[in-house]
Amino acid sequence: MKKRVMAMALASAMVLSMTAPATAADEGQEIAGGKDVSLTLWLTPSWKGVFSGDEPDADYDSFFKEAAKRYNEMHPNVTINVEVIAGDSRDEKLNVAESTDTLPDIVYEGAFTMSSYYHKGSIVALDDIISEDDKADIADGIWENCQVEGATFIFPFAHMPGTLIYNADMFKTAGLDDYIKGEYEIATWSPDELREILTALRDCEELGGVYPMSLFCMNNQADTWNLTYLRMFGNTFFDETGHLCVNEENGVKALQYILDLSADGLTVPGAESLTSNDCNAMFQNQQIAVSFTNSTLYTNLQTDMSNGTVEPFDARLANIPGDPEPHSFTYVSGFMAMNTGDEDRIAASKDFIQYVCTDEELVLASKNTLPVRTSVTEQVKDEMPLLEAYNANAQYIFNFSNNMPGYNELRNVLFPELQAALIGQKTAQEALDDYVEKGNQVIDEGRANSVVYNQ
Repeated sequence: MKKRVMAMALASAMVLSMTAPATAADEGQEIAGGKDVSLTLWLTPSWKGVFSGDEPDADYDSFFKEAAKRYNEMHPNVTINVEVIAGDSRDEKLNVAESTDTLPDIVYEGAFTMSSYYHKGSIVALDDIISEDDKADIADGIWENCQVEGATFIFPFAHMPGTLIYNADMFKTAGLDDYIKGEYEIATWSPDELREILTALRDCEELGGVYPMSLFCMNNQADTWNLTYLRMFGNTFFDETGHLCVNEENGVKALQYILDLSADGLTVPGAESLTSNDCNAMFQNQQIAVSFTNSTLYTNLQTDMSNGTVEPFDARLANIPGDPEPHSFTYVSGFMAMNTGDEDRIAASKDFIQYVCTDEELVLASKNTLPVRTSVTEQVKDEMPLLEAYNANAQYIFNFSNNMPGYNELRNVLFPELQAALIGQKTAQEALDDYVEKGNQVIDEGRANSVVYNQ
């Protein structure tokens, strides 16, 4: 019964989104009729500070609290409470909130992490607060990450390309100068070259105690890098029907490549019990030479090195290797209005989202990751020396989630299979066969239960 009600509510919201001309604020009306409204905004850690991590007392909630403060000054009847939640507890907290009717009003998060929730009817469409100018200022590929069946569920604010990161000082020590690219370039290596690099790092006596490369699969956090490794030899991951096909020969070859790196001591040991946070900390402490990063993590690292939190070293970027070409992806992040069932709160949430995503000053904060707006890119390009390299790298970006229902559940199917392969309980073929079998069940169930596909 509850799912049916949510489906009806979502359908109504989608119709309104496609027909309503503007929000109340645009027409000079009071938000929620002037009634006092208290909203809650959840976010997982992204960047620190309002516009820069160098600001005094910069923290992960600084920008959102500042935006809430400015909005409250314009609309004193609307109070917005900001809460930072851990990424590894996001799904659990949201699932509990759904079941207890205590959803937050607004969520700022990556599009792919939230796709299951708009298929459940827990997020309302936002098309009524998106103008033609907004659509023209943000690339179609970004919008595609935020839409299902023609409805937009996320107002994109920024994006974070994912790459590898390497310690260029260690490369020089190991005699790997030829593989080092410029400070503001993204290196491209083939899978064979990556193995050569890792072997030289492992065998360098001066780097004793340093692990060549990070690897982790204790949980689903930062699993996009593992998904990308499995595409290393050309596997598409999903077939033309939207089902998993990573157990094909080229997918199995990719997993075997990773297993061989681990067996040969070219990755950090015990990946089955390590998290991405563990490996990121080890890279920052110069215990790992090659690891993972995205534009926000990289910016935060540079800030931490400049303020003395992390001992400075020469950190540079590289693509995830592939044959015949490298791979890259990007996390599109933005604001979502949750389907709380309270019309006043939903209206106020959408108006706040429109304000934050279109205010000429606040949108400049997207430079802390990468701006989605062309207009912002033009304004900040001189402050972002890596922007040109990221833009050139866009040709290698793929949509890793397919915006499918059940994607969060699908993530939870993969890492146990990777663990089983790493500890020798399953072969690469067996692990991927089991993943595909279980994963396709998740995909089919997700489609059957999606209120977007089954209105």
